[in-house]
Amino acid sequence: MEQQKLNPTIVYVLAIIGLLCCCVAGLGFILAGIAVIIASSKLKDAKLNPENYDAGSIKAMDTAKIVALVILIINVLYFIYTIYQISTIGWDEMMRKSQEIMEQYQQAQ
Repeated sequence: MEQQKLNPTIVYVLAIIGLLCCCVAGLGFILAGIAVIIASSKLKDAKLNPENYDAGSIKAMDTAKIVALVILIINVLYFIYTIYQISTIGWDEMMRKSQEIMEQYQQAQ
């Protein structure tokens, strides 16, 4: 019987898009979390039947899971920081600072 290969591409894609979504108040933790769940379930299947899966693809999926976990942690930390900022200085003040930064950027061009 031919060994199956795990394809970590979807895990990488979700994790990278999750990293890009980190700039949106840390909401990329949703995509990164999905990537971790997918990688964990595929690795669980592979560990139950290791003879059915290629060792190289298991290692690649494990690496993809680590990347997704790192991005998940970054997103969760940024999400907590955003909530902290909203609770301490308020939404209006955050928007005012953001507007000032945009104006400075436009003047610099």
